[in-house]
Amino acid sequence: MPRIKPLSVKPLENYCLEIEFSNGEKRKFDCNPYLNGDWFSELLDKNKFNSVRIAGNTVEWPSGQDICPDCLFDNSL
Repeated sequence: MPRIKPLSVKPLENYCLEIEFSNGEKRKFDCNPYLNGDWFSELLDKNKFNSVRIAGNTVEWPSGQDICPDCLFDNSL
């Protein structure tokens, strides 16, 4: 089975992402559990969080933070 990958991403309120996947589903992913610690905490700045983009098979922020592609799909609603 081919990997399901994100095709588009839109930042939402409360540090969530709306992601459209290659299987046609749109899902909501909650980033709050990832915002602890030095690496991800800079995304608490809304401008930085809102700069999310598609990068390969996942989403990524300009400073290099990314989330495992399988985690994006498996942990989104």
